[in-house]
Amino acid sequence: MIGRMNVVLTAMLVLCALSLVNAQYQARRLFIELERAQSAAKQLDLEWAQLQLDQSTFGKHARIESNARRDLNMLTVTPDRTQYLTPGVK
Repeated sequence: MIGRMNVVLTAMLVLCALSLVNAQYQARRLFIELERAQSAAKQLDLEWAQLQLDQSTFGKHARIESNARRDLNMLTVTPDRTQYLTPGVK
């Protein structure tokens, strides 16, 4: 009877130990995954800040106008160069 109880208690002890090892392994795996996700989030935040800076730089009217003048040889519209279209007139 005592021998049988010792075997049952030993089996339970082994199962508890294996469960503890498994829980520690899962915790380490999840921690590593969390660190990777946080690192990726930091990288995405840096990229987002750079994209916002680029957008504010490229969207400025003065820059657009200077590029249009330089690259496309565009000129500012003046009233003497403006043509008005009216419906029905050919």
